[in-house]
Amino acid sequence: MSDHPAATPGPAPRARLSPRKRQRVSRGIQYAVFAAVVVAVALTADWSSLREYFFDLDVAAKAFPEIVTVALKNTVIYTLSAYVVGFLLGLVVALMRLSSIAVYRGVALVYIEVFRGLPALVVFLIFGFGLPVAFPGLKFPFDQYGTVAVALGLVASAYMAETFRAGIQAVPNGQMEAARSLGMPHTRAMISIVIPQALRVVIPPLTNELILLFKDSSLVFILGVTALTTELSKYGGDLAAEYADSTPLVLAGAMYLVITVPLGYLVRRLEAKQRKAR
Repeated sequence: MSDHPAATPGPAPRARLSPRKRQRVSRGIQYAVFAAVVVAVALTADWSSLREYFFDLDVAAKAFPEIVTVALKNTVIYTLSAYVVGFLLGLVVALMRLSSIAVYRGVALVYIEVFRGLPALVVFLIFGFGLPVAFPGLKFPFDQYGTVAVALGLVASAYMAETFRAGIQAVPNGQMEAARSLGMPHTRAMISIVIPQALRVVIPPLTNELILLFKDSSLVFILGVTALTTELSKYGGDLAAEYADSTPLVLAGAMYLVITVPLGYLVRRLEAKQRKAR
């Protein structure tokens, strides 16, 4: 018979949740917190005031059709004209940035750093008020439309130039070498072979730049606008001040979303298509 006392059984080990169950519990807690926040907001909001000052259908009706035929139309014109300027100038600056000539590379680098570093508002002020004083004979075509296209286009071109540069560098060097081996000049090979392939790579970020330009066009107000040259944010703000109601601002925001949401969806589709192709 053994002299050692029998070992007493210890406490049973606690059952541990599997990673999948822990994930379910965590997700359930997050959903519960989100639902609690939604309920708290719904209970504390003054729905009658919200409906009166943000969703007044009578005030919204007074914004039509000018908010579409004038404000939205001008916003689209400002955006597309600046995008064309930025696209063409950005491509040229990107090629200068990749040039074998040091002077071109230096000029392109300074240009990119300056216009990426300056706020768009400052660029608008320079082109709208500074340059006309320094150069009295300077006049942009189409008056304010031309001023906006150049000022906003210069800012956009600095960002687009870096996007183009990354796209061109993403094209394998063998493409250029193969074209040169066939006797194709460097410029023609760049235009016919490299740039078309680079454009397919940079389409999503260039579409993102279009969305940013659409929102930056709201800075046009700093130049002073008339009833015929106003854009969405200025039109909505003026109408909101006139009726002491925020409904026009909500309506202007909805107009922005009508353009930017489909563009954002397009960017996601293009990025998914590129990932699938890779």
